[in-house]
Amino acid sequence: MTVDFLFDFLSELLSDLIGSGPVLIISMLIPCLMLFGFITIYALIVIYAELKVSSFIQDKVGPMGQGVGLHAGKWGLLQPIADALKLLLKEDIIPSSADRPLFILAPFMIFIGAFISFVALPFGESIIVADLNIGLFYILGVGSIAVLSLILAGWSSNNKWSLYGGMRSAAQIVSYEIPAGLSLIVVIMLAGTLNMQDIIRYQAGGMFSWIFFDNPFVPIAFVVYFISAIAETNRTPFDLPESESELVAGFATEYSGMRYAFFFLSEYANMFVVSAVAAACFLGGWHSPISGFIDSPAWGVFWMISKTFFLIFIMIWLRWTLPRLRVDQLMNVCWKVFLPVALINIFGVAIWTVVFNQ
Repeated sequence: MTVDFLFDFLSELLSDLIGSGPVLIISMLIPCLMLFGFITIYALIVIYAELKVSSFIQDKVGPMGQGVGLHAGKWGLLQPIADALKLLLKEDIIPSSADRPLFILAPFMIFIGAFISFVALPFGESIIVADLNIGLFYILGVGSIAVLSLILAGWSSNNKWSLYGGMRSAAQIVSYEIPAGLSLIVVIMLAGTLNMQDIIRYQAGGMFSWIFFDNPFVPIAFVVYFISAIAETNRTPFDLPESESELVAGFATEYSGMRYAFFFLSEYANMFVVSAVAAACFLGGWHSPISGFIDSPAWGVFWMISKTFFLIFIMIWLRWTLPRLRVDQLMNVCWKVFLPVALINIFGVAIWTVVFNQ
């Protein structure tokens, strides 16, 4: 279901009542509201999952509800909702020395950058907001808005810890975008397109038709992309921009209330985006692992979401397993390891394709 489909459908129903302009606005608003609802529900689910997974790793119980009185519901299921309400009800404080317009703008900018990335993500064979012929390039492009937003947040706060966090974030995201992009070039070379749906269609035919299994060099590209994506989302062990042991809360130090929540809603939204791109480009997207087995369009949504959530689980697992890197280690891994490996990998895929896939 795309915006074009909705526009054509609503035009037939409402063309006699209102003009084409309002119909176009309505056909764009409906997917936006659905996406916002999806992101909100998804964030609540993943926050709960992260609380439970981290508790299990640390040999704790985690959120739970028991006894009489006010608590987080059965199995602690209401804990993410309680946390969200807590942040909504907190006082919204803006420091007197902050650059007020930019301070207010930054958290919304970072969320908008994550939100509009969902436009080109395929959720199923026919479920995509906008089936762009440059979908993969579009997702990589709008993902860069996060850099500007975090620099704005750090600079406008007029706080040295916030500024350090913003500068670290800019260096980290810009650096790791390069090996991530080079790794996706491998996918573009093999599929011959930037369209997300066409990349997934190229992988039809079961698990061993997925790009991940195309040749021995592609798994290396997947690993480089996935680790770079973790760094781009500022997740542990790459959470240097907000390292609480050094920078209080990094770029978010001066934020409170819902503005503070927007940063972390955007983090979870970006986790979904990078995981969905990995699932679509390397793991067959909405295709079943077994050709012809529960491979209908309805099951396609299940497979796409399942693969994405599996990669998100890996991110959560890594967060609670690995210690944070130092800043110098972070940059060394990018420029001295991932960048050369990603470049050599492109040549490896090209040579393998020419020699063995003719």
